[in-house]
Amino acid sequence: MLKTARAVIASNGLRSLKVRDVAEAADCSIGSVYNEFGDFDGLILTVNRETVRALTDQLVAVPAENPVSQLHGLAETYLAFAAGHANLLRALFEHRMEGDRPFPEDILLMVMQAFALMHAPLVRLLPDRDPEEVALLARTMFSAVHGIISLGLEERMVAVPPEKLRQQLAQFVDTHLAGLGIPLDKTRDGEG
Repeated sequence: MLKTARAVIASNGLRSLKVRDVAEAADCSIGSVYNEFGDFDGLILTVNRETVRALTDQLVAVPAENPVSQLHGLAETYLAFAAGHANLLRALFEHRMEGDRPFPEDILLMVMQAFALMHAPLVRLLPDRDPEEVALLARTMFSAVHGIISLGLEERMVAVPPEKLRQQLAQFVDTHLAGLGIPLDKTRDGEG
């Protein structure tokens, strides 16, 4: 059931996912899907948890020796994941719980932990800044990277063209760091 749901979302998007189709592909009843996942949200949330884990595994693997290189690597890795799994990533951010139920805390925590990966390199680059400010800067930076990538891959009217995304992400990271007062001589090859 899960494999089918993931494949449908990955190829056609979240809106194309139907419980009936999952049940038919798994050769079971619709009731079996609900018994396994609790409800339709449960099925989607299980796919979303897998997506966050896969993304986080790739982000954690980015080398951390140099904080500037790490920030660039995180942005590039996020771009590569989004390009390869656009519909799964979209499902993570687009899914709304039925009946306005709150989003599960565990998934919110998982997403925040992925966002927090930009925190450690920023702490290294901004050791004298207020920790709360650095945490907010990390979330803002990740949100900006996510927005640039999301709009670019969807080719919205004001988006960065997909073929320019890697270059523009690198420029954004450099410009953002320069705006934070991090000297441009802190190259990707060394810490300064």
